[in-house]
Amino acid sequence: MREDTPLRWDRRMQQRLARGESAALGELYDRYASLVHSIANRVFENDAAADRTTREVFGHIWEHPEEYDPAQGTMRAWVAKLTGLHAVRRFREAEAAAYAADGAGTEEEARELERKVRRASAVARADYIVTSMPAPLRAALQLAYHDRRDYRQAAEDLGVTEDEARRRLRLGLQLLATANTQALEGSSPSGSGRSV
Repeated sequence: MREDTPLRWDRRMQQRLARGESAALGELYDRYASLVHSIANRVFENDAAADRTTREVFGHIWEHPEEYDPAQGTMRAWVAKLTGLHAVRRFREAEAAAYAADGAGTEEEARELERKVRRASAVARADYIVTSMPAPLRAALQLAYHDRRDYRQAAEDLGVTEDEARRRLRLGLQLLATANTQALEGSSPSGSGRSV
Protein backbone atom coordinates (compact mmCIF):
# COMPACT_ATOMS: atom_id res chain seq x y z
CA MET A 1 0.00 0.00 0.00
CA ARG A 2 1.27 3.45 -0.93
CA GLU A 3 2.28 5.81 1.88
CA ASP A 4 -0.01 8.83 2.35
CA THR A 5 1.34 12.11 1.09
CA PRO A 6 1.63 14.78 3.79
CA LEU A 7 -1.25 16.79 2.31
CA ARG A 8 -3.50 13.73 2.19
CA TRP A 9 -2.64 12.98 5.82
CA ASP A 10 -3.39 16.62 6.71
CA ARG A 11 -6.82 16.51 5.06
CA ARG A 12 -7.73 13.21 6.67
CA MET A 13 -6.59 14.49 10.05
CA GLN A 14 -8.74 17.59 9.69
CA GLN A 15 -11.77 15.46 8.76
CA ARG A 16 -11.20 13.17 11.73
CA LEU A 17 -10.89 16.15 14.08
CA ALA A 18 -14.08 17.68 12.63
CA ARG A 19 -15.89 14.40 13.39
CA GLY A 20 -14.69 14.68 16.98
CA GLU A 21 -12.33 11.68 16.96
CA SER A 22 -10.30 12.03 20.13
CA ALA A 23 -7.76 9.53 18.78
CA ALA A 24 -7.04 12.01 15.97
CA LEU A 25 -6.18 14.70 18.51
CA GLY A 26 -3.87 12.24 20.24
CA GLU A 27 -2.09 11.48 16.96
CA LEU A 28 -1.78 15.17 16.15
CA TYR A 29 -0.43 15.82 19.63
CA ASP A 30 2.12 13.02 19.30
CA ARG A 31 3.28 14.43 16.00
CA TYR A 32 3.41 18.15 16.83
CA ALA A 33 3.53 18.66 20.61
CA SER A 34 7.30 19.02 20.67
CA LEU A 35 7.11 21.59 17.84
CA VAL A 36 4.42 23.58 19.64
CA HIS A 37 6.23 23.47 22.98
CA SER A 38 9.52 24.46 21.35
CA ILE A 39 8.03 27.52 19.63
CA ALA A 40 6.18 28.59 22.77
CA ASN A 41 9.27 28.09 24.91
CA ARG A 42 11.34 30.26 22.56
CA VAL A 43 8.75 33.03 22.90
CA PHE A 44 8.36 32.81 26.70
CA GLU A 45 11.71 31.32 27.73
CA ASN A 46 9.66 29.58 30.42
CA ASP A 47 8.61 25.90 30.45
CA ALA A 48 5.43 26.42 32.48
CA ALA A 49 4.18 29.11 30.09
CA ALA A 50 5.13 26.92 27.12
CA ASP A 51 3.18 24.02 28.68
CA ARG A 52 0.09 26.23 29.06
CA THR A 53 0.39 27.48 25.50
CA THR A 54 0.77 23.91 24.22
CA ARG A 55 -2.47 22.93 25.96
CA GLU A 56 -4.22 26.03 24.61
CA VAL A 57 -3.09 25.41 21.04
CA PHE A 58 -4.29 21.80 21.00
CA GLY A 59 -7.51 22.87 22.70
CA HIS A 60 -8.04 25.45 19.98
CA ILE A 61 -7.34 22.88 17.26
CA TRP A 62 -9.84 20.49 18.86
CA GLU A 63 -12.52 23.17 18.99
CA HIS A 64 -11.80 24.73 15.57
CA PRO A 65 -10.45 22.13 13.11
CA GLU A 66 -12.28 23.91 10.29
CA GLU A 67 -9.80 26.80 10.54
CA TYR A 68 -7.14 24.69 8.85
CA ASP A 69 -7.16 25.23 5.08
CA PRO A 70 -5.06 22.69 3.13
CA ALA A 71 -4.91 25.13 0.21
CA GLN A 72 -2.91 27.49 2.43
CA GLY A 73 -0.17 25.01 3.33
CA THR A 74 0.60 22.02 5.50
CA MET A 75 -0.95 21.27 8.85
CA ARG A 76 2.54 21.49 10.35
CA ALA A 77 2.82 25.10 9.12
CA TRP A 78 -0.69 25.92 10.36
CA VAL A 79 0.05 24.49 13.81
CA ALA A 80 3.29 26.50 13.95
CA LYS A 81 1.52 29.70 12.92
CA LEU A 82 -1.27 29.10 15.42
CA THR A 83 1.30 28.50 18.13
CA GLY A 84 3.09 31.73 17.34
CA LEU A 85 -0.14 33.71 17.42
CA HIS A 86 -1.26 32.18 20.74
CA ALA A 87 2.18 32.50 22.34
CA VAL A 88 2.71 36.13 21.35
CA ARG A 89 -0.81 37.09 22.46
CA ARG A 90 -0.30 35.39 25.84
CA PHE A 91 3.17 36.89 26.16
CA ARG A 92 1.80 40.39 25.54
CA GLU A 93 -1.00 39.84 28.07
CA ALA A 94 1.38 38.52 30.73
CA GLU A 95 3.89 41.31 30.25
CA ALA A 96 1.18 44.00 30.26
CA ALA A 97 -0.29 42.53 33.46
CA ALA A 98 3.14 42.49 35.08
CA TYR A 99 3.72 46.14 34.17
CA ALA A 100 0.28 47.10 35.46
CA ALA A 101 0.82 45.20 38.73
CA ASP A 102 4.08 47.08 39.28
CA GLY A 103 2.24 50.35 38.82
CA ALA A 104 4.12 50.84 35.60
CA GLY A 105 2.97 53.35 33.16
CA THR A 106 5.92 55.41 32.11
CA GLU A 107 6.68 55.91 28.48
CA GLU A 108 10.00 54.06 28.89
CA GLU A 109 8.22 51.03 30.36
CA ALA A 110 5.70 51.03 27.52
CA ARG A 111 8.59 51.05 25.02
CA GLU A 112 10.22 48.16 26.90
CA LEU A 113 6.99 46.18 26.72
CA GLU A 114 6.73 46.76 22.98
CA ARG A 115 10.40 45.77 22.50
CA LYS A 116 9.76 42.48 24.33
CA VAL A 117 6.63 41.80 22.30
CA ARG A 118 8.44 42.56 19.01
CA ARG A 119 11.22 40.14 20.00
CA ALA A 120 8.65 37.45 20.85
CA SER A 121 6.87 38.07 17.55
CA ALA A 122 10.13 37.85 15.59
CA VAL A 123 11.01 34.56 17.28
CA ALA A 124 7.57 33.13 16.53
CA ARG A 125 7.73 34.36 12.93
CA ALA A 126 11.19 32.85 12.34
CA ASP A 127 10.03 29.52 13.81
CA TYR A 128 6.95 29.59 11.60
CA ILE A 129 9.03 30.29 8.48
CA VAL A 130 11.49 27.50 9.22
CA THR A 131 8.61 25.12 9.99
CA SER A 132 6.91 26.04 6.70
CA MET A 133 10.01 25.41 4.61
CA PRO A 134 10.28 22.25 2.57
CA ALA A 135 12.00 19.46 4.50
CA PRO A 136 15.29 19.66 2.52
CA LEU A 137 15.76 23.35 3.43
CA ARG A 138 14.75 22.75 7.05
CA ALA A 139 17.21 19.86 7.33
CA ALA A 140 20.07 21.95 5.92
CA LEU A 141 19.38 24.82 8.33
CA GLN A 142 19.07 22.39 11.23
CA LEU A 143 22.48 20.93 10.46
CA ALA A 144 24.13 24.32 9.97
CA TYR A 145 22.67 26.26 12.88
CA HIS A 146 21.60 23.76 15.50
CA ASP A 147 24.19 21.06 14.90
CA ARG A 148 26.95 23.55 13.95
CA ARG A 149 27.89 21.72 10.73
CA ASP A 150 29.57 23.58 7.87
CA TYR A 151 28.19 23.20 4.34
CA ARG A 152 30.60 20.37 3.52
CA GLN A 153 29.56 18.37 6.58
CA ALA A 154 25.90 19.19 5.90
CA ALA A 155 26.29 17.94 2.32
CA GLU A 156 27.76 14.69 3.58
CA ASP A 157 25.03 14.24 6.21
CA LEU A 158 22.29 15.00 3.69
CA GLY A 159 23.83 12.87 0.94
CA VAL A 160 23.93 15.76 -1.54
CA THR A 161 26.67 17.65 -3.33
CA GLU A 162 28.37 20.58 -1.65
CA ASP A 163 26.81 22.90 -4.23
CA GLU A 164 23.33 21.59 -3.38
CA ALA A 165 23.98 22.02 0.36
CA ARG A 166 25.10 25.63 -0.23
CA ARG A 167 22.03 26.26 -2.40
CA ARG A 168 19.68 24.94 0.29
CA LEU A 169 21.34 26.99 3.00
CA ARG A 170 21.32 30.12 0.86
CA LEU A 171 17.65 29.72 -0.04
CA GLY A 172 16.68 29.04 3.57
CA LEU A 173 18.56 32.11 4.74
CA GLN A 174 16.97 34.23 2.01
CA LEU A 175 13.52 33.17 3.18
CA LEU A 176 14.39 34.11 6.76
CA ALA A 177 15.90 37.43 5.67
CA THR A 178 12.79 38.30 3.67
CA ALA A 179 10.61 37.59 6.68
CA ASN A 180 12.84 39.68 8.95
CA THR A 181 12.70 42.57 6.49
CA GLN A 182 8.91 42.37 6.43
CA ALA A 183 8.81 42.32 10.24
CA LEU A 184 11.10 45.35 10.48
CA GLU A 185 9.00 47.25 7.95
CA GLY A 186 5.90 46.42 9.94
CA SER A 187 4.15 44.75 7.04
CA SER A 188 1.98 41.75 7.47
CA PRO A 189 3.55 38.49 6.38
CA SER A 190 3.05 37.81 2.73
CA GLY A 191 1.91 34.44 1.62
CA SER A 192 -0.35 32.15 3.48
CA GLY A 193 1.90 29.58 5.01
CA ARG A 194 2.32 27.75 1.73
CA SER A 195 5.59 25.87 1.50
CA VAL A 196 8.03 27.09 -1.11
